[in-house]
Order: sequence, then structure tokens, then C-alpha cells
Amino acid sequence: MKRTVAVVTLGCSRNEVDSEELAGRLAADGWTLVEDVESAEVALVNTCGFIESAKKDSIDALLEANSLKGHGVTRAVVAVGCMAERYGQELAKALPEADAILGFDDYKDISARLQSIVAGNAHVPHIPRDRRALLPIAPSDRADVQVSEEFTRKRLGSAPWAPLKIASGCDRRCSFCAIPYFRGSFVSRRPHEIMEEARWLIANGVSELFLVSENTTSYGKDLGDLQLMEKILPEIAALEGVERVRLSYLQPAEMRPTLIQAMIATQKTAPYFDLSFQHSSPTILRRMRRFGDNEKFLHLINQIRVLSPEAGIRSNFIVGFPGETEEDFDLLATFITQAKLDAVGVFGYSDEDNTEALTIDGKIDQEVIAQRLETLSSLADEMVSARAQARIGEHVRVLIEDAELQEGRAAHQGPEVDGSTSFIGTDFAVGQYVDAVVIDSMGADLVAKPV
Repeated sequence: MKRTVAVVTLGCSRNEVDSEELAGRLAADGWTLVEDVESAEVALVNTCGFIESAKKDSIDALLEANSLKGHGVTRAVVAVGCMAERYGQELAKALPEADAILGFDDYKDISARLQSIVAGNAHVPHIPRDRRALLPIAPSDRADVQVSEEFTRKRLGSAPWAPLKIASGCDRRCSFCAIPYFRGSFVSRRPHEIMEEARWLIANGVSELFLVSENTTSYGKDLGDLQLMEKILPEIAALEGVERVRLSYLQPAEMRPTLIQAMIATQKTAPYFDLSFQHSSPTILRRMRRFGDNEKFLHLINQIRVLSPEAGIRSNFIVGFPGETEEDFDLLATFITQAKLDAVGVFGYSDEDNTEALTIDGKIDQEVIAQRLETLSSLADEMVSARAQARIGEHVRVLIEDAELQEGRAAHQGPEVDGSTSFIGTDFAVGQYVDAVVIDSMGADLVAKPV
């Protein structure tokens, strides 16, 4: 008998890929994928465990799904994803509303796991461990132990863009981040695997490929070629059916001239730089176990804009990190003012389990963090609006994603997290690319007129 399952995804584009891979495994084993939790026997909630607000959203989604049990066909609520992996047994005890907490090691047997849970069998949640210990410390030694798995994926939507995972895990040791602990060490996918999945996505209605990982600038280092991205990018962009390729999460400390040049010179590659600066004070960056300062970061931005003045640059920043003084905060505000970024995410620092920053000295009062968060967010909004306004008169190519709103994204606008570009009085279809000129702006969003 066919069983029904609804996959609810929270968090980043990498989680979206995981959800579609789980959906592919389930569909291959006879499960029917449905959109609404109300019409599914199993609600499979792919959680996010990056920061406190994301964890709260994940718990809310699990509780909401649990509230449907007994009122329809929903019989089980199952948590997967980063928060489930990160807390395992602890989450199971704290959240009995979830019928099971599954870790990453359960993914390959996801169908059997769900069938067992629906049958009423108890699932013993895993005890979290440091997944970095599962692979050799030296990246060059990891290629020998990597095992390629058979590709499986099922699209859960019909958007004309899709994330394409090129690697997983991270080798950096940022003191505020627990991702390496629960995602493991950095592992690149083989180029032929990426090309195979790219072709599959194109065959399934995708024209913009969004290359995602925890650190895209590290791609290839464990395969013996740190410039492998520069080599495969033209191959991906040359695939028939591809109209745009976009890279995500570029580590500023690892950016190199050859990669900048490849991203700008390769036809159909969006001049879009998702640079995770996090701060600009050298003192705070060192405490974060990161590198750089205002001068170095502005130089990097200038390098990009000399080659491509219309390039889009986005970043995220943390305020209130332990030890952050008023002088440090002022340096960050100065950087935001000078950088003229296209999109900015600002987050207040919060303690995270299994991170060095959890025990670091100089904790900032929550009221101070809230005040700095409000101040910098307001400044960021102002500067992003100014950057958008400066694009009036610029020629853009827009991928339509919403036919009703006549809205889409230009090359400098990343999916879901950046601004959008809309048209007035037009009738474009989803998936259509429109050459246009910007005629107005509203915050980070643009209004354009077809050429």
C-alpha cells in the first residue's frame, strides 16, 4: 500500500537539496509525495539548527505538524536535518511531540525508518558526535575514503532555478559556528556527479543552477586541485538549457584572482558574490577565528567592481560578538557605509552549543546587542536602498519567478534572500528571461521596463 509523506523544509538552500534527495529515495520506494501536511500520513520536517531563531522556527513547524494528528490522516511527525542531527537524543527528550528524531546516517534507509515509525515501532535517537572525526584530517587523504552514492532526487517545486550541491561540510573553525561539528569535514563532490545532476535538473525545468555548499571557495582542495571550480564552471555554464549559473557562500579569506576572473568572464555565470564577511574589525575577526579588516575587504570589493561594475555583492554580519567594543562596532558601521553592498543580513550574537565562543570572555549584554542590531540593520537598509537606487538606468536580465506579481530576479539578486525585480503592465511567464532597464527602486527591490 502506498504511503503518503509531506516534506517541510526550513533553513538554507543546502537543506532544500537534502529534502529533495530524501524525497527521491522515498518516491523510489513507493511513497507518494504530497504538498500539504494535512493530507500526509507522515510529516517529515527538515530542520535548521544554525541559530536560535532558526531552531525556534523548526520546533514551531514540528509542533504545528503534531497538532494535525488525530484530526486527519497524519499519523507521524518526524524530524530530520541539522537540528535533529545536532541534538539527537536530547531533542527527543525535550520534544516528545515528534515521533522520531533521525540523524544524517538514517537518510540512506529513510523509507524503512518511516515505515517502522508509522507501524508504531519506537526509534532510538542517536547520540550526537563530532562528525569531523569521521574523515581524515588532511583533505588530500579524503578522496580515498569517499564513496559515491547513486544519484537520487525528486523536485519538490517547479521554480525555474534550483540549488545544486557541490560539496558538504566545512574545515574552517570559526569560533561562533557549529556547522563543522554536525556537518563534518569538507568533502567535494566529483565533477562528473555534479554534471550528471545538473543535466537532470535542466531536464526537470531548471534554467538557473545555484551552486551551494558550506564553503564554495574550498571546492576541489580534497580532490587535489584548489582551482577545480575555475575549470568546471565553464563546463556547467555550457550545458544546453542553462541560462544562468550562480555561486553561493564564498569565503573572503579564500577568494583568489583566478576565481573572481572565472566568475566574471565565464558566459552565463552571474557576477554575484556571496561573501561572508561576518565583521570588519580585525580584533573581532581574530576572536571569530577569521581574517581581514576594512581595508582588505574593501580592496576585495574593489577588485570585483573594477572587472564588473554591475556585479552584485551580498554579505552577513554578526553584532554583539563577545569582546565587541563601541570602536569595533563603529568600524563595522563604517564598512557597511563604504562597501555599498546589494544585500545585507545582520544578526545578533547568541551562544551556540559546541562552539568556542560559548566559553569566550567579554559577553555583551543582550540589551546592547539588541540596540546594535537595530542600529546596524537600519544603516544596512539605508545603504542597500542607495545601492539599488544607483542601479536606475542599468540594463538587467530578469528571470521571471512569479507570473501573478510579474516579479523575478536580475543577475545580481540571489534567490530568496536578496531583492527582486518587478514589471508593471506586462504578461511574462514563469521561467522567461526578460532583458530590461531599471526605472525605479523600492528598498532593495527594483522596478524595470522591458527593452
